Amino acid sequence: MKSLKKQRRIQLIAVAVVALIGSTALIGYGLRDGINFFRAPTQIVAEPPAPTEVFRIGGLVEEGTLQRGQGEEIRFSVTDGGASVPVVYTGVLPDLFGENEGMVGTGSLVNGVFQATEILAKHDETYMPKEVVDALKEQGVYREPEG
Repeated sequence: MKSLKKQRRIQLIAVAVVALIGSTALIGYGLRDGINFFRAPTQIVAEPPAPTEVFRIGGLVEEGTLQRGQGEEIRFSVTDGGASVPVVYTGVLPDLFGENEGMVGTGSLVNGVFQATEILAKHDETYMPKEVVDALKEQGVYREPEG
């Protein structure tokens, strides 16, 4: 009788382990497209990602680079003080978007140009995403907000 209980217990543990491995694999498979890594312009220039990789870029909109094209196409460069990456975005920009302002974009790098699918601007005059602040501090160009 003890042998039968022991055998059932081992079977139950084996089924639980298989279920745990299966659920972990399904979660990883489901999240693979939802994970976007953040990169600063300096990192992108040093090690360009594959054209199929979707990631986030952040920095300051470089002064004098904001150009409005045909329709809703907008071109500008984003910089972290060390390097600049050209960006193309088709759509409506956030109200607070402007030159020398912080931004984060989601998209992919195609032929050296970041093709943005989403652009986020800072929330108010003092907000900047943590990743952008860290990248700007690394380059030595970050200024603490006054007040």
